[in-house]
This record gives sequence, C-alpha cells and structure tokens, in this order.
Amino acid sequence: MAHSGQGTLIIACGALAREVAAWRRASGWTQLDVSCLPPELHNRPERIAGAVRALIRASRPHYRTIFVAYGDCGTGGELDRVLHEEGVERVPGAHCYEFFATTAVFERLTEAELGTFYLTDFLLRHFDRLVIRGLGLDRHPELFPSYFGSYRKLVYLGQMPDAGALECARAIATRMGLAFEFVQTGHGTLGTSLAAAMRRHQGSATWAH
Repeated sequence: MAHSGQGTLIIACGALAREVAAWRRASGWTQLDVSCLPPELHNRPERIAGAVRALIRASRPHYRTIFVAYGDCGTGGELDRVLHEEGVERVPGAHCYEFFATTAVFERLTEAELGTFYLTDFLLRHFDRLVIRGLGLDRHPELFPSYFGSYRKLVYLGQMPDAGALECARAIATRMGLAFEFVQTGHGTLGTSLAAAMRRHQGSATWAH
C-alpha cells in the first residue's frame, strides 16, 4: 500500500494515553504522534479490530511508520489478523495488565488466584464511568453478582499512582467484596516495547506498507 507521509504514529488504546504520552516525553520522540481510540471499546471488544483498521487506513497517507499500542484485549486473535493484513506491529501481550505487570509477574498472579479482577491507574480513575455506568450497574445493581460473582481478589497494578489511589483501590475491592493486593509496576514492558519498535523501524520507508 502506498504512503507519502514522513512521520511516525502510535495508535493506542485510550486507557494507555497517559502512559504513552509520558514515555514520549521522557524519550524525546518529538516527531512521534499518538492517536487514541476510546477506552469504552473494551466493553465491546469485537469492535476493536475494525476500529484499529479504520484508523490505520485513514492515517497511512500521512505517516511513514505506524505502530499499535494494544494487546489482544479480548478480540480472540482478530486484532492480530487485521494487523497482519495491514502490515503493522503491536506491543506484545494479551492485554495491558500483562505488559504493565510483565508476563512473568502476571502469570504468577494468575496462578495464585484465577478469579482476579485487575485495576490499572486508568481504570481506577474511571471505574464508575467505565465499569459501573458502562455495564449498567448504576441502573441494575442486581446484575453485580452476574458480572463479578466469580472473582475472589482485586489486584491494583499501579503505574504512576496519584495521591489517594491506594485507598480508592482498596475501597473498590471492599465494594466488590474482594481481597486486595497492590503491585507497583511502573510502565512494565510498554515503554521498552515502544522504544524497541521505534529504534527498529526508524528510517524505514517500507514498514507501514
């Protein structure tokens, strides 16, 4: 596919906007643009792949290089199929929990308790909007056990926690009737994956083809 742009674009999940922006500033990638898709797509993961494809195609004439900051995010491999067809890479990992925690730590957490609900900084800040109102639990609280009855623990994976974040996360765990654990992750492998992709493809004229 032809392209005439000269810059680099990261297409990111809106739930990663703050972390990607922080990495961009710290790394000094001034020629790098970031375009985020709505985090609400996670409530309808079957729409993620199509939304990413549409943004890739709309952006390709303006950028030489495109990279995607999404995990599989519940698409069942559909996102990877789309990215293979479009010739675009993404960060490795099934979801943001894995690349924030790192695969080894996430596997340990999963093995310790399969029924774990994970919070990130973003999800903590927007819990009521994305989870409570997003799933209609403000209107139908009787559905709470249907959504969360299989969970036993809440793990808060903190990237750059705000003041009071730990207390808010504990309060959500209490509200959900779950045990609580806090793991300070930083950006995990997100920053290193993005940096590696930028170094690997810097100067390439054919990567986003």
